[in-house]
Parts: sequence; structure tokens; C-alpha cells
Amino acid sequence: MADPVPAVSAPAGAPAPRPSPPRSPYALEMDRVRFARPGRLVLDEVVLRIAPGELVALVGLNGCGKSTLLQLASGVLGPQAGAVRVEGEDIARLSRRQAARKVALMHQSAPLVPGLTVRQLVRQGRYAARGPLGMLRDGDDATSRRALRDVGVEDWADRPVDALSGGERQRVRLALALAQETPVLLLDEPTTYLDLRHQLEVLQLVARLRAERGLTVLMVLHDLGLAARFAERLVALRDGRVAADGPPAEVVTPALLRGVFGVEGRVGRDEEGGWPVCHPDHPIPLQNDNHIH
Repeated sequence: MADPVPAVSAPAGAPAPRPSPPRSPYALEMDRVRFARPGRLVLDEVVLRIAPGELVALVGLNGCGKSTLLQLASGVLGPQAGAVRVEGEDIARLSRRQAARKVALMHQSAPLVPGLTVRQLVRQGRYAARGPLGMLRDGDDATSRRALRDVGVEDWADRPVDALSGGERQRVRLALALAQETPVLLLDEPTTYLDLRHQLEVLQLVARLRAERGLTVLMVLHDLGLAARFAERLVALRDGRVAADGPPAEVVTPALLRGVFGVEGRVGRDEEGGWPVCHPDHPIPLQNDNHIH
């Protein structure tokens, strides 16, 4: 029987190895985040904690800070106060490429490059993992092919992106975000410019991919009814602050319609699914207090 291998001890006087930081219970965390643009405070003392695997919808009027919040969460912008952490790491301390391995942001729209094919666009999502030289040398990889297949655009791979319809382009942008293969997915109004059928298709696709891949999803939605149907949690912004946060059945109330959206209306329940259904009646002046009671 061989003699046991002796344990290797650190040299005398050497510093003890630093213990690994405890893993955060949150996939995404915003801690008293503040961000201002010239002449306007956009986000003020925002606190938001999202657990791994949650599907959260961010709602509110235009200009309330929703898209800016996503840009901060992705590391595209840096907070002027407070901190943004992804899986416990301060995203401001990560390089752009490191941040892109943790968070993928699907923008509302993107400038079209004439002649760029679906395959070429989706391959750009592999930059964080492979770098520009790796993409040029190796071409497609299993991850980009899976992204094309998962969103149902594999058959369009060699079509120019600028020849696609609005709904088709949204699918391709989603494939681009999925190709980054990140644990956190941020979607900025993924149903913009889409008709009702394509809105449902895109949101059902997001819900399915979230379940299959175990993703954490934070998405900005313009339609409160769709947000209440597809998200398990709603976060409402008003004037750069969180005005309400919780399950749709608790958050979507006549008080929310009045205090966040400036609308008098009624809230019912879908007979089959049970999610809240809004019946807006008429606009009203917004209240001064941005906390919903």
C-alpha cells in the first residue's frame, strides 16, 4: 500500500489564502442607486433585489427611468451613487467583456447594417466569450447555433436582417442576447412595434426560454396587462423611484393606475388564468406622492 501523500503547507510567514466571498442570494441587486442626466434626476435611491430564476416586469410611464435602470443593470452606464451587483459582484468593477458574460441586454431596437445576415448578427453575441479573433477564426459555435434554434430563426440564418419584419427582428435580437449565454437577461420593451399576435409569441418565447435555461429575466413592458399576465413580479417606477413592488395580483390595483399611470380605472381578474386585467377609464392628474397605498 502506498504511503499517503503529505499535505502541502504554506511557507512560514506567507499570508493565509483569502476565503472566497459568500455567494449572493440575488442574481441582480441595486443598492440605493442614483443616476442623473444634465438638468434631470432620472433614478433616485432605487433599491431592487431579484432572486435567481425570477421573471420580473418593470412598468411605468415613459421617461420614468425604466430603460436607464436596465442600462445600469447591464453595466452600460455606471451609477453616480449606490451600487449595482450581479451575483454579488459590483458590475462597475468588471470590464465590459466580464460584465457581458454575466448580463445580456436586448435593446428596443438596433441600427441595421445593410447586408448583415441573421447568422452574422447572432455571432456577435459570442464576443464576450470568444473575443473578436476567436469569432473570425472559428465561425459559428454550438452556443450561437442553439440560440438560433431556440428562438426559431435557424431557417433564416442566411437572410439579411434588414429584410425581416419587425416581429422577426425581435426574435433575432433575442437570439443575439441568448448567444451571450449569461445568467441574467434584460429586455427593453421586447414587444415594441409588434402587433398583438407577435407580442404574445415573443413573451411566450421569453417565458419558455427562462424556464428551460433557468434564466433570471428583468424586462421593461409598456403594456401593463401583458406584464401582469407573464411576469411573476411587477416593479413600478414613478419619477425615478420604486413606487410598488410585488406579485401582479397585489400590485395591480386602481391605486396603481392612479398613482403611477395617472389613469382612473378598474381592475378585474381573468376568468381562466386569474391574472389582473385592467379597464382604464380616463386620465387624471398624477398625485404628488409617488408611493402607492
